[in-house]
Amino acid sequence: MFRLDADKKVHFCDGVTRRDFLHAGSLALLGMTLPEFFSLKAKGAMKDDPGKNCIQLMLVGGPSQLDTWDMKPNAPDSIRGPYRPIPTNVSGIEISEVFPRMAKHADKFALIRSVYHTAAAVHDTGCQLMQTGRLVQGGIEYPNYGCVMAWKEGPKGDVPPNVLLPLRIGNTGGNMPKGDEAGFLGKTYDPFVLNADPSDPNFHVPDMLPPDYIAALRVDRRRSWRQAIDQSVSYFESNQDAKLMDSTFHQAYTLMTSAKAREAFELNQEPEDVRKRYGMNRFGQGCLLARRLIERGVRFVTVNMFETVFNEITWDIHGSAPFSPISCYKELIGPMFDNAYSTLLEDLTSRGLLNDTLVICTGEFGRTPKINPAGGRDHWPQCWTIVMAGGGVKGGQVVGSSDDIASAPKDHPVSAGNVAATVYHALGIPLELDLPGPQSRPIPVVDRGMDPIMELFS
Repeated sequence: MFRLDADKKVHFCDGVTRRDFLHAGSLALLGMTLPEFFSLKAKGAMKDDPGKNCIQLMLVGGPSQLDTWDMKPNAPDSIRGPYRPIPTNVSGIEISEVFPRMAKHADKFALIRSVYHTAAAVHDTGCQLMQTGRLVQGGIEYPNYGCVMAWKEGPKGDVPPNVLLPLRIGNTGGNMPKGDEAGFLGKTYDPFVLNADPSDPNFHVPDMLPPDYIAALRVDRRRSWRQAIDQSVSYFESNQDAKLMDSTFHQAYTLMTSAKAREAFELNQEPEDVRKRYGMNRFGQGCLLARRLIERGVRFVTVNMFETVFNEITWDIHGSAPFSPISCYKELIGPMFDNAYSTLLEDLTSRGLLNDTLVICTGEFGRTPKINPAGGRDHWPQCWTIVMAGGGVKGGQVVGSSDDIASAPKDHPVSAGNVAATVYHALGIPLELDLPGPQSRPIPVVDRGMDPIMELFS
């Protein structure tokens, strides 16, 4: 990682100097080195086509299917929970009373009520499965959907192709990957992470330069940086292959410092009433920021609703501290999700973006059918519900069903692999695509035999 400031100057047409630019050195631009940027360019991956986009809302903690989108009002008290179902604007579809605004948009989304996985009932494995379609196995960490998209499609214009906000998922009780990185594809394709709370009154546009740049400004390291820079400049000016890269330097610099890229993060440009409709909280403003980013060319945005499940109110309703009570669904979590998600659908629709933007809402598992002694529900990966909208998904439908107590799929079981195949299908990424795995071993983008949920698109 080199510096942007320097003494000797060779000017680009816009006044930026080549030496200044070379002091960005290997750039580490959103995890991308300069040679890797050129590799992307050479592959033709730097596209400007509209294409398909995705917003993934990670409902960290694991929402209870029985208290949200797969209610069982005729089950015993110990199963059905405290909430009642309400009708939606689609005949025959009911959801929980904690989502009154969402109920008015059922024609825009589809419910998949038969999702399951067979891995350990812990947050980490569920996050892996629902963001990659696979578990880490044999030391191989599979790439997040957005990272695959960044690898295949590259940036669209000046903005990064894949953004995660506001923060990575942190401590959820394990010490395993959460499925939010590029894995074996390499750090080049990791998401740009916001690392800031967009609801903070002091929130400002994040620095498009990597954090190492700041450290590089330390005076006590100036000489070593200058020596490395001079060597890299000398190489560029003397090596014929490097000279061939000259035509892409300006575009690389633009990608790193673009006013358009920075403007995409300017939430203060949004009217106050719009911000309030999303909700003046981290998740609400995260969803608004996701819409802004998609609107301005980002291809894939992940919004983590929470950073952890400990000592804050989340979907993780075990019923006693450090977890959440079931009452929080009506008092806090339900309204927070309801406002942000409903406004996101409204905005994407009114701006003509929904048809080309898949919006997937998922937790890492469901909750136990039977309420536990603390009055909450525990982890249950055997059956739960996820929500999909946009990106060609036909709204106003339910795919699959659960048994009488929402404990297992009754029909059309949907695995994490099927979900992954569905995401890739919606994004136009061929399921037969092979990724460049470790030791040049090709790895299929999804496990062979994992089919998309085609009913969603009919």
